[in-house]
Amino acid sequence: MENPRQELEKAIAQGDLQKLLRSTGLLHGHYCPGSAMGVKAAARAVNELRVKSTGMEEIIAIVETNSCFADGVQMVTGCSLGNNALIYRDYGKMAVTLARRTGEAVRIAAKPGSLTMEEREPEAMALFGKVVKERQGTEEDDRRLRHMWIEISFRMLEIPDEELFSISRLNIEIPAYARIFASVNCSVCGENVMQPRSRLIDSRYFCLPCSGQAYYQLAGDGMSIIG
Repeated sequence: MENPRQELEKAIAQGDLQKLLRSTGLLHGHYCPGSAMGVKAAARAVNELRVKSTGMEEIIAIVETNSCFADGVQMVTGCSLGNNALIYRDYGKMAVTLARRTGEAVRIAAKPGSLTMEEREPEAMALFGKVVKERQGTEEDDRRLRHMWIEISFRMLEIPDEELFSISRLNIEIPAYARIFASVNCSVCGENVMQPRSRLIDSRYFCLPCSGQAYYQLAGDGMSIIG
């Protein structure tokens, strides 16, 4: 298929958020309110800008959280870490900015109180605390939570965007297209490493782990420096 995103683009144009969420489930592994929010925000941003992605950096998505929300954004916009069209800013906010190469952009952010799940879904949130936060749930608790999350996530798709999000038009500076770097060979482990990520010590190249120098890591708790 020449355009692998053809069905997703059709769903976006038709406002078929259910299909978009089902597709996001393939990436995210399950359905949850956070990924549903990402789907809704990303679909609204794509329609606001009237853009399509071929994964060649013609549009850029800037996400401000590494939570479930980000997977909805990646699936719907087509901007990902792998195609260099996704920028991650470690703000801890449920928000995305989608931009053209011209700098024309739209930022969509969750409104304060829009995810008061304790009020909207108290039973599910109590179970979430037990299963996810405390890691003390049984297999039956986990099954019940996943079932409840499915119903809640698809119901969220029906909530009007204006109730969940603040939407603003912007003009921002876009980074240059990703450069293609040469690889060098680490003198210790022998593996290839992108040259700007290597360290040249006494005329020998080292990858970051073998160099013993610090490096950045993005994990579930956000960005950190290791070493």
